[in-house]
Amino acid sequence: MANITKRGNSYRIKAFGGYDRNGHQIVKTMTWKPEKNMTARQAEKEVYRQAVLFEERIKNEPEEIIKTRFKDLAEEWLELVSATKELKISTIERLKGCTERTYKVFGNCNIDEITYQQIQRFIVSLSKDGVNQHTGGGLSSKTQLHYLNLISDVMGYAIKCGLIKDNPCKNVKVVKTEKREREVYTLEEEIALLDRLKSKAPIEYVTMFMIYIYLGLRRGEVMGLEWKDIDFENSVCSIVRTSQYRNKNTGVYTSTPKTKSSLRSLKMPDELVEQLKCYKADQDKRKKACGDQWQETDRLFTRWNGEPLYPSQPFKWLERFCKAENLPFKGLHSFRHSFATNAITSGNIDIKTVSAILGHSMPSTTLSIYTHEVAQANAKAMNVVADLFKTNKGA
Repeated sequence: MANITKRGNSYRIKAFGGYDRNGHQIVKTMTWKPEKNMTARQAEKEVYRQAVLFEERIKNEPEEIIKTRFKDLAEEWLELVSATKELKISTIERLKGCTERTYKVFGNCNIDEITYQQIQRFIVSLSKDGVNQHTGGGLSSKTQLHYLNLISDVMGYAIKCGLIKDNPCKNVKVVKTEKREREVYTLEEEIALLDRLKSKAPIEYVTMFMIYIYLGLRRGEVMGLEWKDIDFENSVCSIVRTSQYRNKNTGVYTSTPKTKSSLRSLKMPDELVEQLKCYKADQDKRKKACGDQWQETDRLFTRWNGEPLYPSQPFKWLERFCKAENLPFKGLHSFRHSFATNAITSGNIDIKTVSAILGHSMPSTTLSIYTHEVAQANAKAMNVVADLFKTNKGA
């Protein structure tokens, strides 16, 4: 039955005409004003007649197709994957970080009207100079792919909802950008840094950067370490979680490692084991001194009260330390690159073992990242074989 609301000298009639093909209720309104010579009773009777006629009319109208905007569907999908935990928190937050630029272009577009050509143009535009506010250049191929994944995932959800038949992102390509040369600490630089840390830095930072240098872990893996992951008896460190920070809303949160292969256990050198024992004793003293204010998280690296340390803190601290000590600063991930470079070029460790230590999903990943280093190791091995022939020939 239609709803009738009196508004001054007129009436507002709201009628319901069933549901459209997307399951949305069809609602329409009209305004009816009685003639001046009508009595109140006549007007009341007539407005009910008008309401019935209006309701019949919209029920007999062709089905109305309600369009769905990209932004509305994207927000619905992001809410769904957050609730179902289909994606990792870090992945969802990364995709949310892509929404601002994407919504400016596609936000108000109907989902079924967005074309392959529009999406491809958008991805190309991301590679142009000036898009990256930090560097002044374009976004990297990897970052472009994050944007493409967001659009493609929303389009995939649209297919499931029956709004479109095909995903227009299917053949969209990212723009290849020039890769920045990796900064790697030399062995001499790492030795010098460790010596300076041991003589001037707090024990927690000495321990932290020894882990970076000796184990080649990712930042989130180091920050996610808990004492239960350290097996002192067998000198083994287990990587089972990461610590992340995206924004003020999420704060510091715990996530799973990057891939299944990132779940791994690594044998620790004796020097690192002894350092961890000293650090554990020091932290226990600080915990006791803190008393009731200490928040027990079992994390290795914490704030003054036991809460997890912000993942960005080590980068900032080391940058300041290196500047004060006149030492080269190449970031934190460079320790991982240095570890891999030293392991590969030593010639004593095969690429499969290096890949497993780094937590890569497959050896081909390691090969693609460290192509130059693998080539160096191969050349070294070939020279060793050639030298053997020279030696035997001389004999």
